[in-house]
Amino acid sequence: MDLGLLLIRLVIGILFVGHGAQKLFGWFGGYGIKGTGGWLDSIGVKPGVLMAVAVGLAELVGGLLVASGLWLPLGSAILIATMIGAIATVHGKNGLWATQNGMEYNLVLIAALLGLALIGAGSYSVL
Repeated sequence: MDLGLLLIRLVIGILFVGHGAQKLFGWFGGYGIKGTGGWLDSIGVKPGVLMAVAVGLAELVGGLLVASGLWLPLGSAILIATMIGAIATVHGKNGLWATQNGMEYNLVLIAALLGLALIGAGSYSVL
């Protein structure tokens, strides 16, 4: 069980770290703070640059906490809030299915993060 929890934490956490790095630094094909901020402004999330920093930091820090198992409930809560924000601003209006840019994937991540927070990080974690 502990190895399974580690695998789930690492995959979800590291991918969120990558998404945060895309927004903050433009790494991994991302647009950086200004590009992400411009996009957020264009969909009505203002001020875009400030929100890009906030979302980027939430994904980066939350992902590190989940991957490491350190303060897992806090990291999960940060990322769940981020996914709820993504549903409210982008994906919810498109329905359920990811093929229509809907909220399907966000809901899967929320369920996995909530499950991790309820079960715990397992033995292979920082805390």
